Amino acid sequence: MNVTYLNQTLRILLLFVLVFGILYFASAVLIPLTFGMILSMLLLPVCHWLQSKGMGNGMASVLSVLALLVLIGGVITLLQYQISDLADDLSKIEERVNSIIAGAKDYVKQHFGISHREQQKIIKEQQGSGMGKAAGMITTLLGSLAGILVDAILVLVYTFLFIFYRGHFKKFILRLFKPDDRKETALVLDKAGAVTQNYLGGLGLMIVMLWIMYGIGFSIAGVNNALFFAVLCGILELVPFAGNITGTSITILMALAQSGDTRIVIGVIITYGLVQLIQTYILEPLVVGDRLNINPLFTIFIIVVGEAVWGIPGMILAVPLLGMFKIVCDHVEPLHDYAFLIGPPKEKKGEEGNFLTRLFKPGK
Repeated sequence: MNVTYLNQTLRILLLFVLVFGILYFASAVLIPLTFGMILSMLLLPVCHWLQSKGMGNGMASVLSVLALLVLIGGVITLLQYQISDLADDLSKIEERVNSIIAGAKDYVKQHFGISHREQQKIIKEQQGSGMGKAAGMITTLLGSLAGILVDAILVLVYTFLFIFYRGHFKKFILRLFKPDDRKETALVLDKAGAVTQNYLGGLGLMIVMLWIMYGIGFSIAGVNNALFFAVLCGILELVPFAGNITGTSITILMALAQSGDTRIVIGVIITYGLVQLIQTYILEPLVVGDRLNINPLFTIFIIVVGEAVWGIPGMILAVPLLGMFKIVCDHVEPLHDYAFLIGPPKEKKGEEGNFLTRLFKPGK
């Protein structure tokens, strides 16, 4: 066994552990900074297009960020309009929830022998003991909302600065390397930015398509405020794997609270299944594609790690960051083995790339 090679591998693994430790303890600083960096990469094509029309770098950077704000504002306005309609149905939803609670009380009385009065007494005791917790939760929620607002402003500022000073930052990174390596480094930076832009752009387009499909499906199923729940399910797609299930579960619960009609619930489930089939076998290959070139195992793994380190923001940022890391590994010789591990298995020349063929072909 090559001891030198083993020591080098152990040092790299130790570096990974150190990096994740820094990411965890410095999350309050690094999360807004990372969001700003990723959003600046997404907005760079807009900035370049504005500059190609003769606009200066400063004005193009400002308008790029304003375009992002207009897009976010449009989505928020749409959701606010739908929420106002949803609020009009709150009395009906409350009546439906009360009837469900009454049915649950009757079930408990019939099967467990606990009278309605005893159940009410237990509920009051639980509510009394939970008042302090509820007050603490409200305080925490208000503090979280204030923190989110501050972070949102920081993200916008970082996004603008990353776009405006992109040339300066790129020169700084190149200065860290020897002159002979700067050409390769510039290639890595350009490729990482391009891959991230393609992935995020494709993801944004796919979310818009999901809004349309969920909106049509939920409307046919008879869900009230179908557009709101369609937008919610599409936005939650930013959180891989768990997001779409969460959005659909919320839609089912609200449909039950609004009407209690099982046909609507069945329609929501059918809509979810059809949309997932279209998304998996049509939208993702055509719109998003295999643009990050990452093994599915490590895609799931990095999402879990991202949630453990940074919570929900980590789940959103994990996949594009892993894609950028994969590009670095492809171009740095000591990391080539890790690039091979993270990447998908390579098909032999002339071998059929169909999913079913790969699934059922003999193992090696």
